[in-house]
Amino acid sequence: MSGVMSVALSGLQKIRIGKVREIFDLEETLLIVATDRISAFDCILPDPIPGKGEILTQLSAFWFQKFHLVPNHFISANFEEFPTNLQSYSRLLRGRSMLVRKSIPLPIECVVRGYLAGSGWKEYRESGTVCGIHLPPGLQQAARLPEPIFTPATKVASGHDENISWQRCCEILGPEIAALVRDRSLAIYREGSLHAAAHGIIIADTKLEFGFHESKLLLIDECLTPDSSRFWPAGTYQAGQSPPSYDKQFVRDYLETLAWDKTAPAPHLPPEIIRKTTEKYQEAFALLAR
Repeated sequence: MSGVMSVALSGLQKIRIGKVREIFDLEETLLIVATDRISAFDCILPDPIPGKGEILTQLSAFWFQKFHLVPNHFISANFEEFPTNLQSYSRLLRGRSMLVRKSIPLPIECVVRGYLAGSGWKEYRESGTVCGIHLPPGLQQAARLPEPIFTPATKVASGHDENISWQRCCEILGPEIAALVRDRSLAIYREGSLHAAAHGIIIADTKLEFGFHESKLLLIDECLTPDSSRFWPAGTYQAGQSPPSYDKQFVRDYLETLAWDKTAPAPHLPPEIIRKTTEKYQEAFALLAR
């Protein structure tokens, strides 16, 4: 099974190429296509993860249709409902693409953390804080936080997003919009976590994006996927150790064993790592999207 590393659609303008997604302008709407690319340490790896794009698209579509309290940009992921000029691209687009409303993205990544992991755990060990937010002393790695916290970050064209303070977030967005995206991000995380917990998955943290469509604030991009979130199996979770995951942390862990300086070009992945990563994404989708 091969993977899709890039997408070309004759006669359609590609307006953005992200680490995973490619966006085409359909005049009234946008077409978002999720490739099978995978990135780690801000580098796109040379090998695709077969089926990954379909899983990201279908899982996002599931969440977009589930969250009724927060408006989003989703129109359809059903290829039969796509415009006629796309129908000849069925083999390439079916399952891995969605139609969305055009929006102007906010210059902020909306991160919600419910557990102590990743860069948050590193900062906590050094200062007792996560993104400047003071937390109780004595917490262990992967510990559940007393309450989920909102830790925004600035977007950058290349490299790693930079965590910012709540004050800086308010300066960038304005206090009213900042409070709105914070409250909506926390609401999505809480509702998503309840659903995931009922199906054996802990959502440790997640990253969300918002944008304006005709003066209306919408949830955009992707939602609660293995690319944008940490998913842990609830059955084996134990505070004090780094849990196994259903997300791309598996790939990061492998890359950490190599003598690679985390700059491009990234190394190739062995077939076994590719296969196991595909299986992890598939399992997360099978558990959550029901």
